[in-house]
Amino acid sequence: MGRPPKNISDKTKKQAQEDERVRNVIEGKFGEGKRRFTLSKIMTKLTSTSTTTIAITFLVMNLSTLLREFLSLFFVKNSLFRFLINLNYENIFIHNLCLYS
Repeated sequence: MGRPPKNISDKTKKQAQEDERVRNVIEGKFGEGKRRFTLSKIMTKLTSTSTTTIAITFLVMNLSTLLREFLSLFFVKNSLFRFLINLNYENIFIHNLCLYS
């Protein structure tokens, strides 16, 4: 505690910056949990119940991220899903042309 030293090495500064980056990511996830997933409204009385509730909340947060990434494969412009739909329609169109010509 107290006044920081005048001469701080570059290695110490880089380590402090890296620690702050990691801390910001973790604090951001807690903030997201409080805002979007009601992590701030936990009112359980037992320690084990609170721990379980927090763990389930973070599990839901992770599942939400995985679902968003999975669905983005199908709904992003020029994605594989759109390609397969277009390919299927082209095959149907060519098949119908051969039948009716």
